[in-house]
Amino acid sequence: MIDLKHILVAVDFDETSDKALAYARSLAKNFGAHLHLMHVMENQFLRPMANDPHDIEVGIGRRLADRLTADERASTHAVAVLRKSDAPAEEIVKYAGEQPIDLIVIGTHGRSGITHLLMGSVAEKVVRGAPCPVLIVRPGGREFVHDTPAST
Repeated sequence: MIDLKHILVAVDFDETSDKALAYARSLAKNFGAHLHLMHVMENQFLRPMANDPHDIEVGIGRRLADRLTADERASTHAVAVLRKSDAPAEEIVKYAGEQPIDLIVIGTHGRSGITHLLMGSVAEKVVRGAPCPVLIVRPGGREFVHDTPAST
């Protein structure tokens, strides 16, 4: 029997991570699991910027928190987690090791060839280092999370 109590979904605010969040929401609801929504922002320390780094962090934190509804916070004890790092995969794996995470859900952009070689893949690095199973959501393809019609 599969028993998921804590599900971590890593988001970067693109369409693929929105799909990963849909999967994680559905799994958390179906298993009665706690949902951990995480974003790893780039570390702004010692980088020249026109904007105040604190304002950027607050804005990203608000954007992340806005992804969770009050119902999700109540029913799945959902939490929004914002971390800063230049190595997002390492930060995701670290958090999963610090918390009792049973499953990580993450989107991938599906890059290949030279782009994959130069940029690497956060999802691939998470799979290699994760202390638990990882569900990778790819762009396009077959979907198994669907909106359910309202009951009448």
